Amino acid sequence: MIKHTEEFKQEAVRIALTSGLPRDRVASDLGIGKSTLGKWVSQYRPSDLVSAPQADLARENERLRLENRVLREEREVLKKATQFFASQRP
Repeated sequence: MIKHTEEFKQEAVRIALTSGLPRDRVASDLGIGKSTLGKWVSQYRPSDLVSAPQADLARENERLRLENRVLREEREVLKKATQFFASQRP
């Protein structure tokens, strides 16, 4: 079993909280288990690692990622509808 330093753990938690990436992706990229990362996140308080402006930016980033995903899905539906109706012309 690998013993990680406190600095490594804190940096892993900071990345997990601010990157906007899924935790399983962050854990995989860092070579640790998802449950390990989850324990570290619960062990360290977000206020200890992430300043308020960074936390706000991370939340806004996540909100924008979700909105972007929804808009892309809507665009794909509209593309398919356009193709369908264009093929229905006599």
